[in-house]
Amino acid sequence: MNSEDGRRPDPATEAFVAHRNLLFTVAYEMLGSAVDAEDVLQETWLRWAGVDLDTVRDHRAYLVRITTRQALGRLRTLGRRKESYVGPWLPEPLLTSPDVADQVELADSISMAMMMVLETLTPTERAVFVLREVFALGYDEISEAVGKTPATVRQIAHRARAHVAARRPRGNVSADQARAAIAAFQRAVETGDLQNLLDLLAPDVVHMSDGGGIKTAMPRPTVGAEQVARLLARGVALWGPVATAESTQVNGHPALILRVDGEIDLVVAMRLDEGRITGIYAVRNPEKLTHMERETAVSL
Repeated sequence: MNSEDGRRPDPATEAFVAHRNLLFTVAYEMLGSAVDAEDVLQETWLRWAGVDLDTVRDHRAYLVRITTRQALGRLRTLGRRKESYVGPWLPEPLLTSPDVADQVELADSISMAMMMVLETLTPTERAVFVLREVFALGYDEISEAVGKTPATVRQIAHRARAHVAARRPRGNVSADQARAAIAAFQRAVETGDLQNLLDLLAPDVVHMSDGGGIKTAMPRPTVGAEQVARLLARGVALWGPVATAESTQVNGHPALILRVDGEIDLVVAMRLDEGRITGIYAVRNPEKLTHMERETAVSL
């Protein structure tokens, strides 16, 4: 990368830029918030700019360590904010490029379904799981990032892995199945015909909507196919006449954007287990939709 005057950037800037997408992904997977992940990257840069690079053997590992520490501190702050959050809290959706879906491991790790599972871990468990299972860091590297001994990190990793395995989506879901579920939702909005969508609902489906107290949303999760079906019928009757539906890629998976007067009003993502819809995540909080007008770069 060249600067505007044709000179190469300094080594610190060059290393940070080279790993920026990775660092953002680490922070986002730990926080579930792109806005907070961007803030963490700013804090990481400020600390990285003051490091004597002659003392750093592995730039990538060192940057990940700084990012993790900053994200851990912010994650605990986020936990306190969530306690006073109005209604259900959902991760901030990201508009991702189509090629992210082809990177199965990356797409699975940032899916809305997996992000919801990660929300059930403690901050340290989440950091250890993300660094070990997603980014394949060694236990020694993780121990430096989270301030625990390698032996303790191994125990945390084992516990977190078992916790996630018991809660992550069950069975393989093909891209065609995921697209079909979103297409059924889009058809329901555009035509009022809900049957294809309702046929895909699992008996224990959960619908969650996040308005953040800014936009109207359900104050608590709706559980069960019958209850969710009634909710969807009311939603389609409300949105159908005023909204345009657009299928897209959110967090590496098919999703739906509803626009009113050209502005994004709602983003819908789904969790599928063995071909059935078990989770519907509807984000309306406008503060969480700022990364939906342009693609966000993510990487492992």
